[in-house]
Amino acid sequence: MQRRARRVVGAAVVVTVAASLSGCGGFRGWGGGAGSAGGGSINVLMVNNPQMVDLQKLTPKYFTAKTGIKVNFTVLPENDVRDKISQEFSSQAGIYDVATLSNFEVPIYAKAGWIASLDPYLKKDKAFDQKDIFPALRSALSHNGHVYSEPFYGESSFLMYRKDVLQAKGITMPAHPTWPQVAKIAAEVDHAKPGMAGICLRGQPGWGQIFAPLTTVVNTFGGTWFTKDWHAKVDTDGFKKATNFYVDLVRKHGERGAAQAGFTECLNDLIQGHVAMWYDATSAAGSLEAKTSPVRGKIGYAPAPVVKTKSSGWLYTWAWAVQEASTHKSNAWKFISWASSKEYEQLVGKEIGWSAVPAGKRESTYHNKNYLKVAGAFAEPTLKAMKSANPDDPGVQPRPVPGIQFVDIPEFPALGTQVSQYVSSAIAGQMSVDEALSRGQAVAADVAEVYRSREGK
Repeated sequence: MQRRARRVVGAAVVVTVAASLSGCGGFRGWGGGAGSAGGGSINVLMVNNPQMVDLQKLTPKYFTAKTGIKVNFTVLPENDVRDKISQEFSSQAGIYDVATLSNFEVPIYAKAGWIASLDPYLKKDKAFDQKDIFPALRSALSHNGHVYSEPFYGESSFLMYRKDVLQAKGITMPAHPTWPQVAKIAAEVDHAKPGMAGICLRGQPGWGQIFAPLTTVVNTFGGTWFTKDWHAKVDTDGFKKATNFYVDLVRKHGERGAAQAGFTECLNDLIQGHVAMWYDATSAAGSLEAKTSPVRGKIGYAPAPVVKTKSSGWLYTWAWAVQEASTHKSNAWKFISWASSKEYEQLVGKEIGWSAVPAGKRESTYHNKNYLKVAGAFAEPTLKAMKSANPDDPGVQPRPVPGIQFVDIPEFPALGTQVSQYVSSAIAGQMSVDEALSRGQAVAADVAEVYRSREGK
C-alpha cells in the first residue's frame, strides 16, 4: 500500500518539476505570426460537451465569415482532451492556439508559464466587458493578479428535488437546508413511489466524480484535505464525519448501483423518476427543464446543504486559454472574445434555443428576459450559488491553496482518484469508511510531505 502511494506521488512530482522548469521561459508577447492582422487560422482543442458542439456548428457562419479567421477544431471526450492538452501545453509544441481548461488547471498552467496572460487584449477590448463576468470566476481564472482565461460557461452546485413527491408527503424543503435535514427528508421519501430512492449522490470513482460533491460535504462538516501548513487530514475530524455521513446516506436511501453512479447516471435517475432528490451541478437544470423532460416543472431547487458553513456550493468552469507558444495570439483572442461574449449568448438563444445558452458566467445573462423565460425555475438559485462560491475560503479553516471541490495542486487528480476508489469501495460495502480513509491518509500524507519539504517545514 505504501509503495503504491509513493508511486502516485512520484508521478505527480514529475508534473510539478516540469511546471517549474517550463515557467522559466520568457514572455513571447502578443501578435506576430500569420493572421495577427486578420484572416489566417487558429487551432482550437476542446472538450466534446454539447455547448462546445453548438459552438463548432455556429463558428463558420458567424465568426469566420465576419473575421476571415478559420477555426480548426479538435473535439475530444473530457479525459482524452485533458491528457492531450497536458501533453501539448507542457511541451509548448505550439500546435494548438486555444484550448478549454477548467479552473483547476488555469492557475497551475499559468504558474508554469504554459498559457499567456490575456491582460493586453482585455485592456483594448472594452466591448468584452470583463466586469460582467462573475467575480468568483474572474478570480479563479487569474494568477498573481493577471487574467489567463475566460469562461465559456460556469456552474456551482445545488439540491434538486421533486416538489410533487415532497408535497404528497407533507414535507416542505427548507429555504436553506442542512445536511441532517436532507438526510431526514431522504428517509421520508424513500420508496414514496415504486422503485424510487430518497436521494442520488455520486459514488463513481474519480477526483471529478465522487469527490466533486463529497469534498463540498467535507468542507461544510469542518474537514479539509490539508491544513494550511501541509498536514494531511483525510482520516480525522470533519473529513471522517462527512464521509461517514455521505456513505451512510447513500447506502441507506441512495440510488441503485451507487458505487458506479456519476453525474450522468444521477441525471437519468432523476429524469426517469428513480430518485426524489439529487445534489449536484447547477448545469443539470437545463436538462431537467428541457421540453422533452418528463419532470419539467416538477423540480425544486435549493442551495447546497450546509452544516458549519454559510454556503457549500462548488465552482467549476470550462474556459478558454491561449498557449504561450502560439504565434496567433491576436486571432486567438478574437475567437475567445466572441465565444465568451454577450453577443454569442444572444446568437445561441436565437439559433439553437435559450435553454442551450452557455450560462453561469455573466451577470447580464440573468437579466435577459428571453433567457429567464426558459430558465426561470433555476436561474435565480444558480445565480445565488455562483455568487456564494468562495474558492479561497470554502471551509472553517485556512487552506494552503484555493479550491472548493478540489485542491488546486498538480498532484490532486492522482491523489483524489486513488482515495475515491477507496471511498467508492466503502459505498459498495467492500471495506469500512475507516479503512478507506486510513488508506487515503497514507497517500495524502506523502503529498503533504513533498510540499512541507519544498517549503522547508
